[in-house]
Amino acid sequence: MTNIKSLITIDKEILGGQPVFKNTRVPIESLFMHLEKGISVNEFLEDFPTVTKEQVVAILEIAERIMTSQNIEKVYEALA
Repeated sequence: MTNIKSLITIDKEILGGQPVFKNTRVPIESLFMHLEKGISVNEFLEDFPTVTKEQVVAILEIAERIMTSQNIEKVYEALA
């Protein structure tokens, strides 16, 4: 499993501490917003050329693991 710190940066000096793709200023949230609007991963990558496909795939894999966890209720409670 990939170390989340190798994928995401959270720094108050970068977009006020919003989680961004490592070595970029692209918020992780922007990936999910694009997907929510029906925009493909390839189009996202065209819009944000500093993000790699490997980064996107790894973030989506992490999201999948969280959302399919048998402990999803505990995860949700911890985030609420």
